[in-house]
Amino acid sequence: MRCIHCGSSAGNRRENELSTNEWMDVCRQLADLDCGSIIFSGGEPLLRSDWYEIAQCVTDLNMKFSILSNGLAINEDTVNRLRKLNPYGVAISIDGAKPETHDAIRKVPGSFQKCKEALNLLQTAGIPASVVTTAHKMNFKELPQIRELLLNRGIAWQIQIGNPMGRFQKDLVLSYEEFYAVAMFIASTRKQYSYKEIPITGAHCIGYHSKILPNVTLSPWSGCHAGINVISIQSNGGVKGCLSLPDDLIEGNVKENQLADMWNNPDAFSYNRKFTVEDLNNDCRDCRHGKSCKGGCLSQSTSSTGKRHCDPYCLYRLENEMITH
Repeated sequence: MRCIHCGSSAGNRRENELSTNEWMDVCRQLADLDCGSIIFSGGEPLLRSDWYEIAQCVTDLNMKFSILSNGLAINEDTVNRLRKLNPYGVAISIDGAKPETHDAIRKVPGSFQKCKEALNLLQTAGIPASVVTTAHKMNFKELPQIRELLLNRGIAWQIQIGNPMGRFQKDLVLSYEEFYAVAMFIASTRKQYSYKEIPITGAHCIGYHSKILPNVTLSPWSGCHAGINVISIQSNGGVKGCLSLPDDLIEGNVKENQLADMWNNPDAFSYNRKFTVEDLNNDCRDCRHGKSCKGGCLSQSTSSTGKRHCDPYCLYRLENEMITH
């Protein structure tokens, strides 16, 4: 696919991608660090011919395995192999309620129908399935219709917002008013429907500290987790706290360094591990939640403002402005 909102500008494979054996060694290193869960994402992880062998290594090491896919490579054979792995979850990206919307965003005719078929195959096989939707100006008005597609199907739904990075054009990013409308939609859906009818949540980029809306994420926001309890590894071995962060925050490469050495380095992931309120920027500087919030989503902050610790997509900030004006 060539999705218009792809933050990594995914396309051709990177040079020097890790081999099967190198990934298996990474899995063993993660297990030694007491890692509890590994998520395969991309690009499209199922394009690797060895995805099953690497996933088997994850499960053999008693770590939870999940996968985030665009759905195109999920067929009966893929589902049969997934079922043997007993995955914690398989997430499919759906970005429109209509084929013309989804297919235009993902640049592959017929992909909307393929995603629906993939979800059906997963559910028939008893594999926990979820849907991820990236909201932007092209599709956010279709959220109610996407909800209708997912109601009473036992499919978890995560909504995130598109960041102005990679291929994503700034003119398609949600305005602050549109962003707030998305948060209201999540909150109202939780109010209108039970968790059993539709388990819905906002991603880490939707928040924070609203005085009006009930919590729209899985848990109350307590700051970016990158480098705190999350580590991310690029296909070429580059190590970041979060894959959505810019490359100047790469801590090293697993081809040259052991993960334990990078993770236990007292100077690693300093943007979060050594955070102080003096690191806050813009409107976050004088915010009463600054110490715990740490300026919201670090990726959203850097992509939207060019600075760290000042995510402007903040419910608390927007509500204060509404009241002031």
